[in-house]
Amino acid sequence: MQWYIVVLLVLVGAAAGGAAGFLYRKQVVETKIGRTEEYAKRLYDDAVRKADEYKKEKVLEAKEEILKAKAENDREKAANEREMRENEREIRERRAELQRSERRVTQREETLDKKADNLEAREESLNKKAADIQSMEDDVKALHEKQEAELERIAGMTQDEARQIIVERVQKDAFHDAAATVRDIEARAKEEGEKKARNIIALAIQKCAADHVAESTVSVITLPNDDMKGRIIGREGRNIRALESATGVDLIIDDTPEAIIVSAFDPVRREIARIAVEKLIQDGRIHPARIEEMVEKAKKEVENQIREAGENAVFETNQHGLHHELVKLLGRLKYRTSYGQNVLKHSIEVSHLAGLMAAELGADVQLAKRAGLLHDIGKAVDHEAEGTHVTLGGELARKYHESPDVIHAILAHHNDVEPQTVEAVLVQAADAISAARPGARRESLENYIKRLEKLEEIAMSFEGVERCYAIQSGREVRIMVKPDDVTDDGTRVLAKEIAKRIEKEMEYPGQIRVNVIRETRSTEYAK
Repeated sequence: MQWYIVVLLVLVGAAAGGAAGFLYRKQVVETKIGRTEEYAKRLYDDAVRKADEYKKEKVLEAKEEILKAKAENDREKAANEREMRENEREIRERRAELQRSERRVTQREETLDKKADNLEAREESLNKKAADIQSMEDDVKALHEKQEAELERIAGMTQDEARQIIVERVQKDAFHDAAATVRDIEARAKEEGEKKARNIIALAIQKCAADHVAESTVSVITLPNDDMKGRIIGREGRNIRALESATGVDLIIDDTPEAIIVSAFDPVRREIARIAVEKLIQDGRIHPARIEEMVEKAKKEVENQIREAGENAVFETNQHGLHHELVKLLGRLKYRTSYGQNVLKHSIEVSHLAGLMAAELGADVQLAKRAGLLHDIGKAVDHEAEGTHVTLGGELARKYHESPDVIHAILAHHNDVEPQTVEAVLVQAADAISAARPGARRESLENYIKRLEKLEEIAMSFEGVERCYAIQSGREVRIMVKPDDVTDDGTRVLAKEIAKRIEKEMEYPGQIRVNVIRETRSTEYAK
């Protein structure tokens, strides 16, 4: 029984605790609900307040927009009113101007009507006067014909015959006077022109000082010792073959102590080979692979030297603005020679000489200097392309957009075309001066004598030639003709034929002057 009571008490206590816990949780939940309701109410009040504030702001913004729109509308209305007033004023002004124009047109019409009436009256008067003049002219003409007939009867010849006699006599006197005047003018002009030309050329030569370098076809490379020759030759000659194959030159290794010779007609290849061999000697490692590497480095170095030489030439002559390819071609002329004369130095000298002479004559100095610098540019590629260096130079200048005057001067500097400008003639003269300087060009005595003999042989082969002399180092041939066989006009034809024959059969630097002289002497004795 006791355990039943205990169980019952436990059940009653549990029920009482559950009821108490339920009541407590209920109270806690009700408290939370109250706080949540208060928070929700506060949120609602804040939302209502913010909505009112937002509504007021929007209302204010709307009012401001309405005010702005009203103000803008007022401004537009005022502007439209002003524009309408301006248009009305302009219309009134135009209407007034039209009225004034109408009045002027009306007045002009009235004036023209008056003038037309006056002209009609004057025309009638002129017609009457013209009729009177025509009548007088007929009378004068009849009287003139009567006088001419009387004169012809007295003189015994017609009017045309008398006119012809007078014309012939006047022409004869005029031709005689004109010929004498022309001879005097030509003599004075020639004397003064030659004197002035000599002064200008002497002054240009005096102001221009240039080096004259005669290069050979071989370069000598100094070796540190004779053992280096064997290393350059290599086993079974493989090194020297690789060098010659890579550079296109001939290496001459003989008994000359501590030296080898690089031989080639192409100065660029010779320079590449020289630089490559010197680099190999300094490096000490000489084998085919290293040789190819050094040759490539030498080629790049020579290309840099070519570019620098071209840029220096452009800077020295102050001819900036040249195409970069023309600058490179100018640099290649550093390794090009003509009769032993360095072509780049020759071109620079021609540029200076042409510019100095152009300044003395008042011609275009910059054009003369530019044409002088580029006149031999074709020699940079004449071994790679067909044609003369004159033709190639003209094509290169045209390709790289040089001016027509520069192209013409290049084409005319050896008389391939007739010079049409003063600058072209000056480039011709400067080219001849630079080539004719003492020591400018190298030529063996044997070839020099052969050239002079060939000149005299060509001149003597023509009919009517009595004697001839090659003078001024072969730059002039002076020919004496028989006066009975060759006339004065024939001397000009003979000079042209001899010049053409020389151009066709001979090779020579610069140009050759053909001077044909005809002299007549009459001798009598007084007894």
